[in-house]
Amino acid sequence: DLVNHCVNDILTCGAEPLFLLDYIAMGKLSPDKVEAIVKGLSSACQENNCALIGGETAEMPGLYAAGDYDLAACIIGVVEKENIIDGTSITAGDVAIGLASNGLHTNGYSLARKVLGDTPEAVRKFYPELGKTVGEALLETHVCYLKQLRSLLPMVKGLAHITGGGLPGNVPRILPDGVTARFDSSKWEVPYIFKLIREKGEIDNKEMYRVFNMGIGMVVFCLPENASKISQQIPGAKVIGDVVRQTGNSRIIIE
Repeated sequence: DLVNHCVNDILTCGAEPLFLLDYIAMGKLSPDKVEAIVKGLSSACQENNCALIGGETAEMPGLYAAGDYDLAACIIGVVEKENIIDGTSITAGDVAIGLASNGLHTNGYSLARKVLGDTPEAVRKFYPELGKTVGEALLETHVCYLKQLRSLLPMVKGLAHITGGGLPGNVPRILPDGVTARFDSSKWEVPYIFKLIREKGEIDNKEMYRVFNMGIGMVVFCLPENASKISQQIPGAKVIGDVVRQTGNSRIIIE
């Protein structure tokens, strides 16, 4: 999750990952747990052709409860100056393509725990609509989009990694002045885990879209003539919206 999240973050400017440094904090160091964590980080780095070059391990008794630990990472990537993707060329008439997520993608877990519970019984509960237990659905690995997008980046005008804040919190950051991104929520299927959270927590749609990715892990902005080329090469990619001239205060509209 952590490595893929970092890789996606720098992918939004067109960068390839070079190396990553990790930070692990615990109340009491557990060599076996640290070894397992580093092994997982190393494996994910190898999958993304990224070197795990070091990091920091901190033991802080009294700050973390027994068994709890904190993970963070810093990633460094590279992109040629002329190939930087920053969204400044996005204009009215451009198309928004959504790349599917497979779950929460490391964001919204506090609300998910509050609604679904964190007891063994709660996470082991099986829902036919999920096809798995709640715990298994919540543990789906954050999708990395680097391999899917690498060869398509020359056609991309802007990328938004949909993490904390959902579509409303991430898309406006890459839009130039004077335009609004308009999304048609009927164009993609919202994964059942989000429907379950919405139903159990009696949460309105606006709040759901503010907290969760709602099935869209990355948004790609491109020219209309490039939309089919991009969507056909990425499984599950769909045109989910467009860019229009801004007429009010809204930078994003979800219909």
